[in-house]
Amino acid sequence: MEIRIRYFASFREATGKSEERLEVPEGASVEEARAILLGRYPRLQGMMERSLCAVNRSYVAPETRLHEGDELVFIPPMGGGQQSRKDEQAMEPVIRLTREPLDRAALIEAVTRPSDGGIVVFEGVVRDNARGKQIRYLEYEAYVEMAEEQIRAIVGEAKRLWGVEHVAVAHRFGRLEIGEASVIIVVAAPHRAEAFEACRYIIDTLKTTVPIWKKEVATSGEEWVEG
Repeated sequence: MEIRIRYFASFREATGKSEERLEVPEGASVEEARAILLGRYPRLQGMMERSLCAVNRSYVAPETRLHEGDELVFIPPMGGGQQSRKDEQAMEPVIRLTREPLDRAALIEAVTRPSDGGIVVFEGVVRDNARGKQIRYLEYEAYVEMAEEQIRAIVGEAKRLWGVEHVAVAHRFGRLEIGEASVIIVVAAPHRAEAFEACRYIIDTLKTTVPIWKKEVATSGEEWVEG
């Protein structure tokens, strides 16, 4: 049977491809597909050992069985944070994944209601240094379809835990210069405590579970950042 493999970030650079079709035995597992790919691309071994697996945009275990036409992605580590609890029920936040500059005021306006007494905004910006390196600019890459679904799940969990109703999450990808915003999260709630907690949970979880990767381009070279 035939499945679709998509490559992102370090996998895309190592294979020189963004996707390909792969013939695997009927009923093959993700682990068996991994072995076939390693036979084709031995240099992926180290990255495979640090990667998660996603089938049709959901994280799965290596023993998961594949079906004709499935989309398989090996997710290289994202750029930081602590491991979070499992995401649950999704809700409908304002979600924007874009190459265009982020508009903080528009995001605040999109989710603010007269009943909200607390509005918390987190804005992550590109800094000019990292781990002793002088940064020239950053490049972000996203598995957009899965990233949107993961963000919805994260916001659904924030709603369950803190009862927040009005949330906006925007993330840029492509090339970002020093000082530009890479991510903006807005949480509006009746009380500030819930808004603070939900906003922190969303950014911390986004950094570890959402397939968006960051490449640091420094004066000394470039590399994909792994958390």
